[in-house]
Amino acid sequence: MAKNVVLLENVNIMFRHFSGKKDNFHAEGQRDFVVRLDREMADQLERDGFVVKWLEPREEGDEPLPTLKVRVNFNGDYPPQVTMVTSRNKTRLDKESVELLDYAEIITADLFITPYDWTVNGKSGRTAYLDKLFVTIREDELEQKYSDIPYSDERFDNID
Repeated sequence: MAKNVVLLENVNIMFRHFSGKKDNFHAEGQRDFVVRLDREMADQLERDGFVVKWLEPREEGDEPLPTLKVRVNFNGDYPPQVTMVTSRNKTRLDKESVELLDYAEIITADLFITPYDWTVNGKSGRTAYLDKLFVTIREDELEQKYSDIPYSDERFDNID
């Protein structure tokens, strides 16, 4: 049976917590991020049962900002596929290396989310889980200048 996935293209992600480390807002092992949505996508996701949060505007006269929290779960049978894109290459990130995205300067993201419907104590809802993510990373001038030179894994321990 095919998964019921939703495609979100060319979106900005914020409030990133890929590390899974405990902090004031997350329990140990909890990974997630928030996707900034346009009005049309927000309306569609709400119609589809997702919980879209509307952040208050920072400036007077601005519209509220629609967002969707996306959970990241590497512990199941089908962990998400996460790929970091630079001018040099694409790099697959795993459960350990994905925390690099907490600190990277992300230009844009394209992702598939999978809905998960839940019911607990008479309440129900739909949670978005990450299925696949491609993030394009901004590189500085030095990274771009030296991008065609490969890194060496050799150690210089044998130098006299």
